[in-house]
Amino acid sequence: MTLTFEDFRPGPFGSFGPRHVTREEMLAFAAEFDPQPMHLDEEAARHSMLRGLAGSGWHLCSIMMRMMFDGFLRRTASLGSPGVNELRWLVPLRPGDDLTLDVEIVEARVSRSRPQTGIVTVRNVARNANGEALCEMISPLMIARRAGAAVEQGA
Repeated sequence: MTLTFEDFRPGPFGSFGPRHVTREEMLAFAAEFDPQPMHLDEEAARHSMLRGLAGSGWHLCSIMMRMMFDGFLRRTASLGSPGVNELRWLVPLRPGDDLTLDVEIVEARVSRSRPQTGIVTVRNVARNANGEALCEMISPLMIARRAGAAVEQGA
């Protein structure tokens, strides 16, 4: 069943994962996309404010996106996203972390300019196995409405 806008109501939506993060994948991502010393070099990382090897925040965001896709977006009538409203890295991603993604629907409203489209604002929180929040991202998703929903509501 494809999820449409009408399936998203404010409140908790689900938890997805776990997703294990290896040291090797962290290093590979950092080498390719974010080659700062705290992401690549154990000794430099130990002397940084992160106090140890830490994954790139952009790697964590990529993992979160994959977890969203695997968790619910693959079966959603998604039309994309206009961006990210808020993004905060709270605790470093560490080699060996097992991540879960908690998703909450913050708001669901019909688009004023495109009544056949809904805007669903989601709050995603990535947590490690200890329950610590590593990253929080709030972003709107554009999701198609059920066929005829705009007509039924007089839109």
